[in-house]
Amino acid sequence: QIREAGEGDEDQKKVVNGYASTFDEPYKLFGGEGWELWEVVDRTAFDETDMSDVIMQYDHEGRVFARVKNGTLQLESDGHGLKIRANLGGTTIGQQLYEEIKGGYTDRMSFGFTVEEEQREETRDEASGRVDILRTITKIRKLYDVSAVSLPANDGTEISARSYGEGAIAQAMEELHAAE
Repeated sequence: QIREAGEGDEDQKKVVNGYASTFDEPYKLFGGEGWELWEVVDRTAFDETDMSDVIMQYDHEGRVFARVKNGTLQLESDGHGLKIRANLGGTTIGQQLYEEIKGGYTDRMSFGFTVEEEQREETRDEASGRVDILRTITKIRKLYDVSAVSLPANDGTEISARSYGEGAIAQAMEELHAAE
């Protein structure tokens, strides 16, 4: 999600929120004739991860749009996944990405990392010979980047744009329904 802050709040005008990863939701990484490799991120995988200088990019390459080290990128592991909040208003290209997200051209995310611990489970259908491999990432050593992407590995990720007014209305409606 994206919000534009009110006038006079120049540094917070182009804020995006989303999920670079989801927990406990398997997604297909690769497949071929008779086999598929699936991956799932365990909800504890980020508990000890080095996230000291993560950057936000587009498709894991090119220019930096936001960064933990300068405070324009915040990361939080919650019950759903790895949540991000980034201020894209500091650079011209960041503002362009904000508009692409706001327009719905870019609506998914990904992340670049190194695995410290994982588990693999293989299932084989004896009749067809088909093999499915499930890779469960249980511990991530280092998180390098979170990226808005054109084609995600995990289609459950999200990043979207909306104006502050729309966000305030949605929040008010949630609070109203929660009070009932």
